[in-house]
Amino acid sequence: MSVADRFKSERERLALTQPRVADLTGVGKTTVINWEKGLSSPTAVQLSALAEVGLDVLYVITGQRTGGASAPPPPRAVSEGDRILLDNFHAAPAQVQAGVKTALGAFAPGAGGCKRGKAA
Repeated sequence: MSVADRFKSERERLALTQPRVADLTGVGKTTVINWEKGLSSPTAVQLSALAEVGLDVLYVITGQRTGGASAPPPPRAVSEGDRILLDNFHAAPAQVQAGVKTALGAFAPGAGGCKRGKAA
């Protein structure tokens, strides 16, 4: 997939119209069309403006998504049960928190304990 194709796919992923991209980058709609045809490319300043609305610039340029193997995983949503558990943990005295951390540490990978509820 070419830079032009990746640019267009990112624009569509973000549900941005060509006129909206033109407005965000200070160019005309024809310029955006030319970017998507591969006849020209946006500047770093223009890509930076689009990054502010969610464009994955690394993907457009290299084909590699931000958040690849070298990037930390995106944060997971916290369920209601997890939120209650965390609230209770933070409300507990420091000694209780230390005991919980020690107990859970026994289940960590490589700690010789259990994983995912199964005996090691």
